Amino acid sequence: MSIFVNDYYKDIMKKILLIAFTFHFLNVSAQQAEEILFEKTTHDFGELKEVDGFAEYEFKFINNSNDSITIIKVKASCGCTTPGWTREVVPPGQAGFVKARYNSKNRPGTFNKSLTVTTNHASEKTKRLFIKGKVIPKAKSVLEEYPIAMGGLQVKYQSFNLGKVMLVDEPTVKTYEVYNASDSTITFLENVDKPKYINVSFDPQSIPTKSVGKITISYVGSQRNDYGFVSDNVVIRTDELIDSEKSFSVFATLQEYFPPMSAEQLAQAPQLKIENDMHDFGKVNQGDKRTALFTLTNTGQSNIEIRKAKSTCGCVTAKLKKQIIKPGKSIELELIFDTTDRRGIQQKSVSIYTNDPKKPAQRVHVRASIQSN
Repeated sequence: MSIFVNDYYKDIMKKILLIAFTFHFLNVSAQQAEEILFEKTTHDFGELKEVDGFAEYEFKFINNSNDSITIIKVKASCGCTTPGWTREVVPPGQAGFVKARYNSKNRPGTFNKSLTVTTNHASEKTKRLFIKGKVIPKAKSVLEEYPIAMGGLQVKYQSFNLGKVMLVDEPTVKTYEVYNASDSTITFLENVDKPKYINVSFDPQSIPTKSVGKITISYVGSQRNDYGFVSDNVVIRTDELIDSEKSFSVFATLQEYFPPMSAEQLAQAPQLKIENDMHDFGKVNQGDKRTALFTLTNTGQSNIEIRKAKSTCGCVTAKLKKQIIKPGKSIELELIFDTTDRRGIQQKSVSIYTNDPKKPAQRVHVRASIQSN
């Protein structure tokens, strides 16, 4: 029994040694095949501080061929990386380098860049090198953090962007910071100009000097009764003697809410298909009105309900004879493009909002090259 076990383990060890030898041979062969042999092709800087500015690394290589090598050029993948390299001819067996200099100023966050090395070598004309790392952002001053002045208050942006807002009764809520840069406490007043579907609150109501407060925007999408990108205006007032009124834009992208659906429910849902979503009028005289027709087809199993056809420009009018498309049926969407006061290449689009749960918003486009009279 012991002899059998020993022979078994000897056989296993032979196989392990054979595999290790094979990998070693393949690795050596691969290195020998590289005639421009870099010590490594990727360098990780790790963490860099933004305030430090530049960081450098030299990729060293050996001319592993029988001929002299010249580096013709090194091209970086972005302007943040400055390359340098051995300008002299590198004889066989001699060393050279390619230098990567990365500028971390104003570039916080992770990065991954490349350098393409072009040589005169017959079989290895190009080599790619890579640098990566993470830039730790510099600490910002209060005025850098809140750069926009509105009276005694400093804000990051003069708008409140809510992003996606569902057309439901439950409000979308987001909070934005403000900084009191004045030498006195600033109190928000209750008198706020706003639409009925937007609510504004403050925390605290009075912000002490050199302190941060919060403005909270609450938006009820179902009360807005619109689709796609929308903009509203809100005017906030404070007890300041000068510049007490502060006007903000409120942005939102309104979308219909679809509850989670099973595969069977999706199979029975409506589905909008637009065969060709682009119409090019070609050359058009300024002031002309041109019409394009788009075919909208329901390839689903239940009725499509067209909620809205919304243009990105007042110069394009969308017309629909029907708002309902039955399964297997089609209707035409008519777009009228008025080129008055427009010139050059123009491209406009119309968004079509439907109850298609997979693609509730689709676009069609018109394009023209408008010639001045």
